[in-house]
Amino acid sequence: MSYDTIRLVVEDRGIARLTLARPEKHNALSAVMIGELTDAAVRLSADAAVRAVVLDAEGKSFCAGGDLEWMREQFAADRQTRIAEATRLAMMLKALNELPKPMVARVHGNSFGGGVGLMSVCDAVIAAKGVKFGLTETRLGLIPATISPYVVARIGEGRARPLFMSGRLFEAQEAKTAGLVTAVVDAAQLDATIEAETLSYLAAAPAAAGRAKRLARSLGAPITDAIIAATIERLADTWETDEAREGVSAFFERREPSWRA
Repeated sequence: MSYDTIRLVVEDRGIARLTLARPEKHNALSAVMIGELTDAAVRLSADAAVRAVVLDAEGKSFCAGGDLEWMREQFAADRQTRIAEATRLAMMLKALNELPKPMVARVHGNSFGGGVGLMSVCDAVIAAKGVKFGLTETRLGLIPATISPYVVARIGEGRARPLFMSGRLFEAQEAKTAGLVTAVVDAAQLDATIEAETLSYLAAAPAAAGRAKRLARSLGAPITDAIIAATIERLADTWETDEAREGVSAFFERREPSWRA
């Protein structure tokens, strides 16, 4: 299967490499990429030859979050269109989260918003030193709604609260302390660490590994369709606020929003 915004390659030994391939856009999540990642998740789930998945990215960044043009379309859209687009993103995250294979993120560059959501649905995250992260939605008058179930499942409510509210950037070591990142290594050691992590899964029986993943998910806070729908409704409500209109307008107009001192 040929894709426009991602690449998918499966090695003979059963390791699949799923690559975000919009380097000129810092691998921002466009409508096309969301659809292609969903399709890839379905294909990987069904492919018995795949034993483990490495999620990586081309270019300088891992994932900058939502695509600028996609965000502009949401700004101009009505409530139902916004809900439909947020649902597509939510179903992509759900499909990757429920992938019955080990998935390891190779995070070589900065990751914000939806990129942190992608990291949160992985089973292990290996990040390079110096990489920065952020859940920056509140700086636009928005909230990190669609990704929130997965981020909270990953790092817990207590860690999530200040990061959700402030929208501040934080570095790899803080991400590791929070539980978002599994290991932080020098950039030169990134590939060797990824190799060691994926090899550990090849020692496990494939079906048992998938069952173990489902077991762990079942013991955590449930991420049901009702919870997903509720987060999308909260996002739709937030889009309709004066703060969102001011924050997104300021972003596109390259000025500070009214609440910044």
